[in-house]
Amino acid sequence: MLPKDVQLVSVDDHVIEHPNVWTDRLPKKYHEAGPRVIETPEGHQVWQYEGRLYPNIGLNAVAGKDPKDPEYGLDPVRFDHMLPGCYDPKARVADMDLDGVQASLCFPTFPRFAGTTFLEGEDKDLALACVQAWNDFMIDEWCAYAPERFIPLALLPFWDPVASAKEIERVAAKGCKAISFTESPSNMGLPSFHTDFWDPMLAAVQDTDQVLCLHFGSGGAPVVPAEAPFATSITLFGLNTQTATADLLFSPVFYKFDRLKIAMSEGGIGWMPYILERADYTWNRHRWYTGINTEVRPSDLFRKHIHGCFIWDEAGVANLDLIGEDNVMWECDYPHSDSNWPKSRVMLEERLQDVPDERCRKIAEDNARRLFNFPRR
Repeated sequence: MLPKDVQLVSVDDHVIEHPNVWTDRLPKKYHEAGPRVIETPEGHQVWQYEGRLYPNIGLNAVAGKDPKDPEYGLDPVRFDHMLPGCYDPKARVADMDLDGVQASLCFPTFPRFAGTTFLEGEDKDLALACVQAWNDFMIDEWCAYAPERFIPLALLPFWDPVASAKEIERVAAKGCKAISFTESPSNMGLPSFHTDFWDPMLAAVQDTDQVLCLHFGSGGAPVVPAEAPFATSITLFGLNTQTATADLLFSPVFYKFDRLKIAMSEGGIGWMPYILERADYTWNRHRWYTGINTEVRPSDLFRKHIHGCFIWDEAGVANLDLIGEDNVMWECDYPHSDSNWPKSRVMLEERLQDVPDERCRKIAEDNARRLFNFPRR
């Protein structure tokens, strides 16, 4: 059962960038091409970047709405159509208090979960400036409002691993705790984890003792039939996380970077026992001829390097012994449609009612504080 003194730490929430995030921070020469909010003839507010329009101004920011509302899953088209807590840190803290959540790690919206919007940028100097502007917003504005409540996360100019390493070092000096990166760089047209392309970036993450967060969907959507309803994709997004996990366990990454810490963000945990069992079985049977490392079982690598998180996940909670109680954390997912806001603590207490107190304490707070080096203040 969840002890009353446990402070909930959500390792996956989202921020909706306010209209001035980039116009307040980019050099004047970039104001026209950089991200800015414009009004459409239909009365919608949309982002414009290098002349391209991005209508996901409030991607799935439906917290507080009735799931039966026909517009529940649609993007809010104006800031005044969503809760102020989506884009205002003061209002977010109030919403966290209402929800029983003490601390939160927030992923971006307009840049997409891992900053892949800026990968599309034609002017890579502008794209780098946009990444740095978002990082400064997150660290110096959003998290600085309540440092004990928000875990700082940064994006990377990941089309350039050397520039990425420099940015990792820059944000680490400002107190950043986590780096968001795509779960599948090869799907983005970039080299895979099986190459040495990412070594400068991964070394910098490890050396600055930050966490590499791989948010589901950051490597593209699951492949489903064109006729399938969106519910099919929603159900299958966790497959991306499973694929990334298997890919990393059989890659050279953890042998080259022995202290690297990875968080699989919003991917659930119910699938983990099977993937670990299957990976170990594959390793036992096939390691000698497939060119993989023959020394360490995949499940041992997993428990040393990888953490997952869940919102509800009955299957995962029932099989914690097969996953590892030190590798599981909790997430709220505010302000998205999977979130239980404003009843997150009530719902988590229900989910953990048959789980021993000390295990609950790890899942709800201690594992996250340890992984992200974010102690109580």
